[in-house]
This record gives sequence, structure tokens and C-alpha cells, in this order.
Amino acid sequence: MRLPTIALSLLLVVAVPTTARGEGDDHADGHQAEELEEIIVQATRSRRRVQDEPMRVEVLAGEEVEEKLLMRPGNISMMLNETGGLRVQVTSPALGSANVRIHGMRGRYTQLLADGLPLYGGQASSLGLLQVPPSDLGQVEIIKGASSALYGGQALGGVINLVSKRPDADAAGEVILNATTRDAQDLSAYGAVPLSGHWSGSLLSNYNRQSTQDLDNDDWIDIPGYERFSVRPRLFYDGPDGSSAYLTIGAMAEDRRGGTVDGGLGPDGQPFQQNQDTQRFDAGLVLERLVSTWGVAQLRASGTRQSHDHRFGELLEKDQHETMLIEASLAGETTATSWVGGLAYQADDYEAETFPAFGYGYDAPALFAQVDHDLGADVSVAASARWDEHNEYGDQFSPRLSLLYRPGSWTIRTSWGRGFYAPTPFVEETEAAGLSRLEPLSGLEAESAETLSLDFGYAVGTLEAGLTLFGSDIDDAVRLQTVAPDRVRLVNQDGVTRTRGVEALLRWRQAPYVVTASYLYLDANEPAGDEPGRRAVPLTPRHSAGLVAMWEQHDRGRIGLELYYTGEQALEDNPYRNKSEGYLHIGLLGEMVLGRYRLFLNLENLLDVRQTREDPLVLPSRLADGRWTVDAWAPLEGFIANAGVRISLGR
Repeated sequence: MRLPTIALSLLLVVAVPTTARGEGDDHADGHQAEELEEIIVQATRSRRRVQDEPMRVEVLAGEEVEEKLLMRPGNISMMLNETGGLRVQVTSPALGSANVRIHGMRGRYTQLLADGLPLYGGQASSLGLLQVPPSDLGQVEIIKGASSALYGGQALGGVINLVSKRPDADAAGEVILNATTRDAQDLSAYGAVPLSGHWSGSLLSNYNRQSTQDLDNDDWIDIPGYERFSVRPRLFYDGPDGSSAYLTIGAMAEDRRGGTVDGGLGPDGQPFQQNQDTQRFDAGLVLERLVSTWGVAQLRASGTRQSHDHRFGELLEKDQHETMLIEASLAGETTATSWVGGLAYQADDYEAETFPAFGYGYDAPALFAQVDHDLGADVSVAASARWDEHNEYGDQFSPRLSLLYRPGSWTIRTSWGRGFYAPTPFVEETEAAGLSRLEPLSGLEAESAETLSLDFGYAVGTLEAGLTLFGSDIDDAVRLQTVAPDRVRLVNQDGVTRTRGVEALLRWRQAPYVVTASYLYLDANEPAGDEPGRRAVPLTPRHSAGLVAMWEQHDRGRIGLELYYTGEQALEDNPYRNKSEGYLHIGLLGEMVLGRYRLFLNLENLLDVRQTREDPLVLPSRLADGRWTVDAWAPLEGFIANAGVRISLGR
């Protein structure tokens, strides 16, 4: 156990000078204090108010969700990328796919949930992150650090729970029309209505498109094109006896296009088009019922089926991916204690039609339990544990402990957890280049991690401040290894991948103004592989900072200014440079309310920072894993503006 080592490192890291980025933590989560009183956290299963949670939970509530919606109406990338400690990392510049890194841990360790139900299985979230529309979100909950005790082997680095809006007593809806200067359009329609009895329902439908853009005229597409349709109805039931039901189904179809332009050639003199056609269907169910004096019985179930056609030049890779969750639990509470325990079964099946050797079927029945206890008026503790019996990687035990202490105006939290991750063929490199050059998986061990955080918050008058120290140690991290000029394999690293860092936040709030300054220091290093010593984890900036100023009146509109600094990042497989340059991202947002109409204008990247101004995106020759591009370390689209209108319906 590395708990003492991580704790010592966290104490030492305080001596590191600090500088900036991101917004939001549980001490300053972007909404008014009176609103905070009403926020009940779902992701922790304890049903406590966010300020009463021993586990650190950051919440983006309604107003923040709306603000980010105006910046990027088509997907949730902007919403997550501008949240402290989170970084949306492009995994395939050719297709624009991306995942979410929490505190520098790679995106495959982040579990995405929708209303507490898993969105994806072991095929990493980069295949769908940009396909999630934000128009019907009520709040976003973020748990940083190992959360396998709550959600199993896909939550090694943390959890992001997307919570949908619930219908009100009156029918309401909204239509959003948006267009950008890079020839993209978004159309979103949302409606919610009360139905008969205790039933209500909502419906979200979206159409999103982006034309391909070759900004530097090198015959390679810098902004991939896509066309996407999606629809999601939801049904809600709230009974007079406290019972409830939630049912959702969703369907999505997307065609994505990248690589060389039509008629264009790559560095080898041949065309190389990359396409990704996706069809996804999913369904989810949550049932709750009071069980006499025992408490509340809950049944959760979800299933997802995805089909993909990936084109990499002349090669077409086809696959199908199915995931399933069934969980039954019982929860109860006394004056000072709340608890939940249950059984779960998760299945993850991948069928690779083109390369059958990479197909897998994971089954993991599990037992889990969690207890929250108030030791006094100012002290609370939470303990959770989960036992997974994985059919490929054996028995896995995942505990988590959290403590909350609130002396006066201070809030102090600490949390420690352990978790695991079941390897799949999908790491960032294979998602970008496909499986054609990957050797069949053999002899891999499950990845495991230990995380620790210490969180301080202080609020007085109009000022709020927060400081978080965090660290993680990952054992047996899976890495891609070159074995021939055109062959690679996945291996477990010898040694530990270590991350240590500090988040700092300062917020002044005096209605209608809010000003937030933030900073993130991140030291992430890993074994250097075939070379002696250690190296910085690629694409993890050591310093990042943010400054956000917002004026907002509900019946008039809002004006916002955002400045984000991203520092140098270590790079690999980049013949043009070993380290990236730091850059500043500036954005302006304005919204005007005219009755039922809300007009908005958003200007992103006013300095027109673009990676291809510094170096080519395309490599001189193809890498052993099949990639034709370097990693994305800065914006690829340059300056972009979007404008549109929100039309309120119903009330």
C-alpha cells in the first residue's frame, strides 16, 4: 500500500510555486449559495446535499450548464474542458475524437455516466464524448480519484455523471439554433410535459453538422467533418408513496470524415481518408420503492449497442460493441447513518469483425456497500467497498474512505481510494489508427491505482477560496510498445506512473457579478520504457490557469470573459519538437434576453492560436502504430465564433 508515500508527496508538493486553470470545485461550484442548498448529489449514492458529502464532489449546476451550452451547443466538450482538474484531450486529430483526463490520468480511466448509468464500456469514451448533447442537462457531477468502489473497473480515475433535467408541473421546452464561422450548424429541440397521474416525460432531438476544413492548405483535414442525428425520450414517475421510476432510450447515427481532402495526397504520395460511421442504441431503467421499515429498494439496468465502420485509407474495420449493467440495492438511514448495499453484474462484449482476434467478452458480478456516518455536528465519514469477480482478471477489491470536517467557515475533506481497470485493445493510439498493426493481446495484467486527495475550502462574505492537494500511483499501466516498423503491442509498464498536483481557486461573488481565478499544478511522470529513468507523461501541462468574469441577470442576459493559460507539455512521437509551447486562450460570451428569445454570440480563441501555425499536423512518415498525425497539444481550429438563438416554449 502506498498511502504513506502519496501523503508525503502531497505535503511536499505544497512547496511548488503555483499558476492557473479551470473553474469549479465543491467550494465554489458556480451558483448561488441558496441554490447550493437544493443540490442533491446522485453519483455518490448517498443522496446527501453536495456540501454534506464527505466525498469531494464538484457540481456544475443549471446556470453553469447553460453558459457552456452557448459556447458549444453540439456536445459537452467545452463544459468539461473548462472545469478545474479536467482536460479534454483530442485522441485522433484526423477524426476529432477526444476523451477526458482527470488530474492527468489518461482518459480511459474516466467513467462517463448518464443519470448514474454507464454510457460506454471498455471501448473508451473518445468514441462518443463528442456525441453527447448538453441541451437537456440539469447538472453535471464530478468525482475525482479512484471510484471503483462505487462503479467498478471503468472508474479508476474518476466519474462524470450527466444528470438530465426533470420536467416541472407545466409543459416547457426550448429550441436552439446555432452556426459557426467554420461552417458548422446545430439544431436542438427539447420538450418536457406532465402526463397523466404521476407521470411526466421529455424528448430531446438534435441535428449537428460540421464541414471539413483544411486550414493550412496541406491537403490534410484540420477540422474533421461530421453529420449526426440523435433522439432521446425520457419517462419519469414519482408516486405518492415515495416510489419512482425512470426510463430512457436513445438512438444516434453519425458519419465522421477526416484524413486527406478529396483529391489530396499524403506524404507517401497516396490518398489516406479516415472515416468513422457510428450507430448507437441504448436504454436505461431506474426503479425505486419503499420497503417497509427496511429502506428503499432500487433496481438499475442499462444496455448499449454500438456499431462502427472505421476506414483507415484502404482498410475498413468493422466492429460491434455491447455493454450491460444490472444492479439491485437496498438503502436506508438513521439519524446519523445512511447506508446502501447491493449486487451488480456488468458485461462488456466486443466483436471485431475485421480482426476477430481482438474480440473479448468481460463479465464481472460484484458486491458493494457504502456507509455514511455523522460523528458529530461538524464531522462525517464515508466508507465504501466493492468486490468484483472479473472473468479475465480475477477477483478485484476496491475500497474508498472519505472524511469531512467543517470547523466554522472552513471545509476540510480527505479521500483515499483504490481501484482497477480491465485492459482492452483500445488505448489512445489504437483509437486513432485502428487495430491493423496491433498484435493480439497476451499476458496483460489489470491496471490498478491508489489515489489520495486533501481539500481545503474557506468562505467569508463575498469571497470563496479552495485548495486541493492530490496524488495517484498507477501500477501495471498499459502502454503501446513498438516491435517492428509496422507492428506494435500492448504491455504492462514496469514501475509506477505517479501524479502529484495542486488545485487552487479564488472566487468573488457580488450579484450580478462573479469573478473566478484558478490554478492547476500537475507533475505526472512514468517509467521511460526501453530507456533508463523516468519521463513526463505526454500531454500533461505542468502549469495551467484560468480567469473568468461574468455579469448575469436572468431577465436581461449575460456577458462573460474567459482567459485560460495552458503551459508546456511533453510530447512523444513528434519529430518537430519534444515540448509544446504554452498558449493563452481568450473567449467572450454575450447573451440578450428578448421575451421568449435569447440571442447569443460567443467568440472563442480570440488570439487565433492554432497548432499548425507552429508545425505541421501531418508526420513525414507513418508511425509503427499506423498514425499519420502528431498529437494535438493546442487548438486545431484557431479563432472560431458561433451565434444563435434560444427560443423558449410553453410557460
